[in-house]
Amino acid sequence: MLQCVGLKLQNFITLLRLKQQFLVRHHIIFYTILRRKTYYSNLSVIMASKCFKGNNDHYNGITIDSNEESCTSQVFAHRLTASLQEWIQNKKRTIWFRVYLSHSEWIPILVKEGFKFHHAKQEYVMLYRWLVNEECNIPPYAHTNLGIGGFVYNEETQEVLVLKEKYVNKKAMWKLPGGYVNPGENLEEAVKREILEETGIQTIFKCIISFRHVHDYSFNCSDIYMVAYLTPLNFDIKKCEKEISECRWMKVNDFLKHSDVHENNRLIAKKMLEFFKHKIGIIAEYNRHSITNKPICIYSISKINNI
Repeated sequence: MLQCVGLKLQNFITLLRLKQQFLVRHHIIFYTILRRKTYYSNLSVIMASKCFKGNNDHYNGITIDSNEESCTSQVFAHRLTASLQEWIQNKKRTIWFRVYLSHSEWIPILVKEGFKFHHAKQEYVMLYRWLVNEECNIPPYAHTNLGIGGFVYNEETQEVLVLKEKYVNKKAMWKLPGGYVNPGENLEEAVKREILEETGIQTIFKCIISFRHVHDYSFNCSDIYMVAYLTPLNFDIKKCEKEISECRWMKVNDFLKHSDVHENNRLIAKKMLEFFKHKIGIIAEYNRHSITNKPICIYSISKINNI
């Protein structure tokens, strides 16, 4: 009987020890979790209260890049509120946010805070908010597209380089080679590149002959189409099979009379023939900006020699 009681007492003591160990272990775990939760909570508050730095511009504005100052959407909302208060207090005029695809959850938060869309690229969208109590004078995004065509003329044979595009909604017409000017590309570079890509003809840029200006064109933008005079360095055509259905050298007189040539292109051909009489065109002169020291190109009317 005493042996049985002793065994039960021993088991009871063992259970108490196990329970005590269990409580101590779980208390440590709970305390650790609580500390971590408190740490991350405090960290979030600290991060959220930290204002965006951004980059100042010449107009007393700031641009924030999401790749440079990334954070979660929860932290972003708090940080944006704190930043706006500081920017308004410091009398900043315009706040810009460049938001990349990886941070697109920022966009609805910005819109809710009064930000508007300005423009978009494939990689990011640009939003802004006008802070001062004045009429907003932020200009719209680029509203004019720029293209250039090349009047490549062989004076010996009196032929012009022409082509027909492969993919057109209506009847394909004979036209000059050319296309859009890429960002950061000069007119001379653009027209020589387009001619080479479409026809395989290397050229020498001489001058600008004319240009046309039209509104409500591609993407509802205005459009400027320049026409340059160039001379060929080779004559064997290697057309772009992807974009061009036909390409050939055509007598300029035939080009003027051809039914498959638009009236605008006929006018350009007439102006080209007039050019050969007076030999005055718009030439390109390369220089550097006096303030920024960036390369610039100045176009001016001049007598064209050695054409």
